[in-house]
Amino acid sequence: MTGTPVSLFIQCLVDSMFPEVGEAMVTVFDRLAIPLVYPKGQTCCGQPAFNSGYRLEAAAAARHFIELFEDAEVVVCPSGSCVHMVRHHYPVLFKDDPVMAARATAIGAKTYEFTQYLVDVLGVTDVMAEYPATVTYHDSCHLSRGLGIARQPRLLLEKVRGLELIEMADSDTCCGFGGTFSINYPEISVAMVDEKIANILATGAEAVVGCDISCLMSILGRMSRRGEKVAVLHIAQILAGNKGGLV
Repeated sequence: MTGTPVSLFIQCLVDSMFPEVGEAMVTVFDRLAIPLVYPKGQTCCGQPAFNSGYRLEAAAAARHFIELFEDAEVVVCPSGSCVHMVRHHYPVLFKDDPVMAARATAIGAKTYEFTQYLVDVLGVTDVMAEYPATVTYHDSCHLSRGLGIARQPRLLLEKVRGLELIEMADSDTCCGFGGTFSINYPEISVAMVDEKIANILATGAEAVVGCDISCLMSILGRMSRRGEKVAVLHIAQILAGNKGGLV
């Protein structure tokens, strides 16, 4: 398959802590013969500042993103959270500037989360992956509620050779991370991630997979402290056929 060049937007957490997720996404696109572009100079999308109420700082990050990716044909990111920021909050940041608001809306329309781009734009559900294990899937909040993406990752997982998808209870319940929420309300956050982990363990699955590294980082951290033996993976790693987990 060849087609429109994809400009990669690699979110902060993947860039700084889990580069293997970005590498796995590249592996999948290479397998599909999709040409890739990696614009240098990309930074945070501005979501942490936006969620903390620092609108001027968030607007500065958004303006940089728009200027950097404006000429891209499509932008793809391994994070529903960051795509939600670009698509839904950028126009809000520039609501008093019609020119920038139009530019923000235009770039939001061509910015996609990884699984959404594969399934909804490319029409691909089988990426020729093999991952012989039992897996359960966590629906992250911005991905499922903000972007309405729940079907796409499951369609992709169902076509992975050897993989058995076992649904957990309340898969779309928040894991408790929520960016600064987990910092400001640590006791509530830990209680929420413990409930998520209980649902994961109840499936008996060997691995939990998701589309947002922020949630997975929180789940992974709590699992490690509890000594749980369930692997934690971003869906790009499954689709690339990478065994193991995020650690």
